[in-house]
Amino acid sequence: MERSSLLDRLRGLALVGLGGFAGATSRHAVAVAASAPELGTLAVNVAGSFALGLLLDAARRTDAVSQRTRLLAGTGFLSSFTTYSAFAVETAALAPRWAVANVVANYAMGFLAVVLAGLVGRWTA
Repeated sequence: MERSSLLDRLRGLALVGLGGFAGATSRHAVAVAASAPELGTLAVNVAGSFALGLLLDAARRTDAVSQRTRLLAGTGFLSSFTTYSAFAVETAALAPRWAVANVVANYAMGFLAVVLAGLVGRWTA
């Protein structure tokens, strides 16, 4: 492997790691501030879905989003900020009625957040 290729890979890993640290720390801050763990998880999943939708829409339609930005913000920050694994664990611990409501809320609101992000991206373009 060439030296420049190895350095590029290490830079990419560092960006993902830095973004992941910031995303996980931000998620923890939201979880601490939330009145219930499920509400904090819902908030980060919806907000993260919206932000990822904006980022990917901008990356798809423009050259304004660099590969480094995608690694730092998308792969690093937003993948650590959102937590569909915590959502699954929390759902399993809920009573059946609340578990169904939690699944519907996370998936419906997350999907709507992505659609809204696409509309916002087109509106601002």
